[in-house]
Amino acid sequence: MGRKFAPVALGAARALFSTVTVALLLALFLGVSPVSAQAQSLPQCRDDLAILRHDGQLSQFNVEIAATPAERAQGLMGRHHLPSSAGMLFVYPDAREVSFWMHDTPLPLDILYIDSTGRVAKIAHNAKPFDDTPIPSGSRVQYVLEINGGLAARLGVSEGSQLAYPQIDQARAAFPCP
Repeated sequence: MGRKFAPVALGAARALFSTVTVALLLALFLGVSPVSAQAQSLPQCRDDLAILRHDGQLSQFNVEIAATPAERAQGLMGRHHLPSSAGMLFVYPDAREVSFWMHDTPLPLDILYIDSTGRVAKIAHNAKPFDDTPIPSGSRVQYVLEINGGLAARLGVSEGSQLAYPQIDQARAAFPCP
């Protein structure tokens, strides 16, 4: 014997199915993921990837590494374009106070000063292109991440956000590598 459903129950089920289908199609069309940040799969730490955790979200940046004095001195000077998913990570051998400037840098940048545990200590938002005014870290930092100007605010990255990166001492890391 087959089951019989009341027409009202079938109508409600069809309406719910239609609503869910439309919502998923809109999410796909708009590029919005219906998966919450908690369900987001964690990317693997790599030397060329900076992973920031902020407000329950993750942001990833493919980074060029500036680890030598010459690379740190050059930075992003002379660059006219930086993809929104890219940045430059300045890596120092130990924590220290640093100061950056925008000499010969035509792009506005957000400069994230990050301590030795990976915690963002300070952000210089929208650093002005070609400006030779020093922008000090204000505290001892071991990493500095430069990304497109205004991007930190748009993403919700703020002081206290955490960086997962393989060179951070994982035993002391604010956000250990997944």
